[in-house]
Amino acid sequence: MNILSILVIIPLLTLLALFVSRNQRYVRTVAVAGFGLQLICAVVVAVQFLQLRSVSDEAMLLFSDTVWYAPFNIHYTVGVDGISVLMILLSAVVAFAGVFSSWNMERDFFAWYSLLSIGVFGYFISLDLFTMFMFYEIALIPMFLLIGVWGTGRKVYAATKLTLMLMGGSALLLTGILGIYFTSGATTMNIMELARMDSIPMHHQYWIFCLTFIGFGVLGALFPFHTWSPDGHASAPTSVSMLHAGVLMKLGGYGCFRVAIFLMPQAAHELSWIFLILTGIGVVYGAYGAVVQTDLKYMNAYSSVSHCGLVLFAILMLNQTAMTGAVLQMLSHGLMTALFFSLIGMIYGRTHTRDIREMGGMMRIMPFASVCYVIAGFASLGLPGFSGFVAEMTIFIGSFEHADLFRRVLTILATTTIVVTAVYILRTVGKVFYGEVQNPAHLQLDDAHWYERLSAVALIACIVAIGVWPSAVQGILYDSFAPVVEHLNIF
Repeated sequence: MNILSILVIIPLLTLLALFVSRNQRYVRTVAVAGFGLQLICAVVVAVQFLQLRSVSDEAMLLFSDTVWYAPFNIHYTVGVDGISVLMILLSAVVAFAGVFSSWNMERDFFAWYSLLSIGVFGYFISLDLFTMFMFYEIALIPMFLLIGVWGTGRKVYAATKLTLMLMGGSALLLTGILGIYFTSGATTMNIMELARMDSIPMHHQYWIFCLTFIGFGVLGALFPFHTWSPDGHASAPTSVSMLHAGVLMKLGGYGCFRVAIFLMPQAAHELSWIFLILTGIGVVYGAYGAVVQTDLKYMNAYSSVSHCGLVLFAILMLNQTAMTGAVLQMLSHGLMTALFFSLIGMIYGRTHTRDIREMGGMMRIMPFASVCYVIAGFASLGLPGFSGFVAEMTIFIGSFEHADLFRRVLTILATTTIVVTAVYILRTVGKVFYGEVQNPAHLQLDDAHWYERLSAVALIACIVAIGVWPSAVQGILYDSFAPVVEHLNIF
């Protein structure tokens, strides 16, 4: 059996094991064991990929193909390159950390959480358009229940809004996928074969590119289709916020790169300026939106709109440096926003408020959680030594490689968000963690428990590792962009 398929089988077995677990202690054991095994499997995939890449120049490794439905040429086709491997590792780390951040959740919650994980891992290993779309939908469907049942605040409204907007994007995406299939000759849905054929007529590429980019972009917080994100994140349970912002939003950027740009390179060249304007607005708008928030979750949600907008912004620059920065940004944002939501969940679980005006002096009350929040903040504002600096600098350098004034002006505007990010991060740190205690009852609160500390430390370790040793990540990415850039440079 292909090891990539095991990545999908493990959460499926975890889901089945949860159904026969009645005791809460067994539920936790099954969840930890299942997602721990998933993390180990992701590491094994990365090791095998690096070993194979040293002896093979194939674009996709660990390849496997099985016919599912021959009349429509639908195959279960899986394979990975460096980008896929990094997304798998990110998903495994965040999902594993999320289990410890939801330590007291019930069995059904972890069951839906496992189903969501099946969709995520299946999506990143898929090379068949229909199979990728199927796993994409499997990842989205559990979100309604995870937020609507176990969320807080206006959870039903948030879950409904998120579901409607993302399903609307899915409708555009399905139309685009069918357009790719039929306009290319209706012979294959394999992404690599479609790219080699290059048979989609230019007049079809225009509308298919728009449909697929917007369809994936809705999940990637593309402006102005981002409005589901703040409400969804604010109402979601802690681990769902971690997985949603840390991993699910990356499905959007990954899809824009893997499908829209790779399969419609001519349209990407000619229409990129339109989406660069939208993503540029999203980057700046998200940062300024975070400045005016008083709710910690909403602030982090708007920050995610800005950071994920930067991913799409970099992809649309259509050069290798900026695209490398986009992947680094997906990794960096995935880890640091998962850390943010984990810590916000710790604070909210004790203070029962996320309003920064009602908190103060938390460094004295919860020193471990407070120090971790400061570290996450430093990573978010791009302090050297953390992953955020490496990712953002790579994006800005790659974006500024373009000689045309239009792209350089947009890049300069995007860099201003570094200052804005520093404003809302440092203001929050000063008010919440170093200000005066606003509620005397908070003096009785306890600090993070061992399972919460484990979650935070795992994420911080990854953030620091990327920041001080970025060459390890870039080594995995080596040659992964070559087929795409070569394909783009033809036009």
